[in-house]
Amino acid sequence: MSSVMLQPEPIPLVACTISRDVQNFDLLIEDMESVLGETWGDLGFQEARSFLEQPDAEALKFVALALDTDDEQNIELLLQLISSAADKGIKTIIVAEDLSTAILHKLLRNGADEFIPYPLPENELAQAIKRLNSPAPQAPAPTQMRTKLPASGDREGVIFPVHGLAGGTGATTVAVNLAWELANIDKAEPPRVCLLDLDFQFGSVSTYLDLPRRDAVLEMMQDTESMDSDVFMQALLSYHDRLHVLTTPADMIPLDLLTPEDVDRIIAMAAANFDYVIIDMPTTLVQWTDTVLSQAHVYFATMELDMRCAQNAVRLKKALQAEELPFEKIRFAINRAPKMMDVTGKARIKRMAESLNISIDIQLPDGGKAITQAGDHGVPLAEAAAKAPLRKEIQKLAASLHDINTSNAQAA
Repeated sequence: MSSVMLQPEPIPLVACTISRDVQNFDLLIEDMESVLGETWGDLGFQEARSFLEQPDAEALKFVALALDTDDEQNIELLLQLISSAADKGIKTIIVAEDLSTAILHKLLRNGADEFIPYPLPENELAQAIKRLNSPAPQAPAPTQMRTKLPASGDREGVIFPVHGLAGGTGATTVAVNLAWELANIDKAEPPRVCLLDLDFQFGSVSTYLDLPRRDAVLEMMQDTESMDSDVFMQALLSYHDRLHVLTTPADMIPLDLLTPEDVDRIIAMAAANFDYVIIDMPTTLVQWTDTVLSQAHVYFATMELDMRCAQNAVRLKKALQAEELPFEKIRFAINRAPKMMDVTGKARIKRMAESLNISIDIQLPDGGKAITQAGDHGVPLAEAAAKAPLRKEIQKLAASLHDINTSNAQAA
């Protein structure tokens, strides 16, 4: 009687890596084995293209596309692989080493689901897989925070970016409170005001106004070419139905994930739907800083009366003039300025302006504890400390800007 040797059933694959040479990503191999055991495989680019067209590919849960700078020349093939995977319901994780931001942005915009830098942070692959398998649904914004303002598309908004020349110079405080004062400048006919937080990594406008960060913001940013007024307005949150805010995304993203064209479209869309657009800028200069400067009517730069800000002001001036950018749009604002009777302090400001060959047009007093308390409670200074000297100065600045804008509109 002959015996029949039973062959073990092959272990079904739930994932695979796709790379030019997976041996260049030895840490990825270790993490895949640690998380998935033997339920994963490896494919080259051409093999993956053929495999993803076969019915067997539908069993995969995800693919890990491992890339480095040498793969950038194959961008069209990479996009095709991502598209083919998406058609089969397969998620894509990008594992990238020194990949240019422009390429990474294009891959994410065209369907990639997750991004992990290489070398892999500890346990990051497992966390990414967990997010793919059980994405946490984001609670909808509370009704009172949803923007009820309809899209207009017929405005020519005035754009006021605020840029801190060093950390802690009050740029976000100025941006938030200037936006709120402009939104309340005319009780009878309040202007439409939008506040954009473009500090994608450490922006805190949402904290200052107690607003949630939303995934909808990143979704809009990743496809600005398809963005229209309705999509833009839906990404905004409303503060007391007066101020409309584009918060930073829920996750920290690279500052240069957005291209200058993306930022240009966002600002143009805001200007088309609002009378005033206030932009909280990151301290870092990025590839789209000149885009914002070119769009701006006045570009506020906050600083303090110290050596670090003085040096940064000089460096900023040199950088802008070297690129022939409109430095004349910059309006320097001294935060924590000396009090009125501090003659010595006033003389220091004058000497700083003369030595830097700049004009310091705005002097803002120290907000003290009121600033911290307002930020912790998520309210503007007008609500937390209406009589605070800093609030009064920002209110005066808002009134001055509004008067100038109104006069120019009437003259036109």
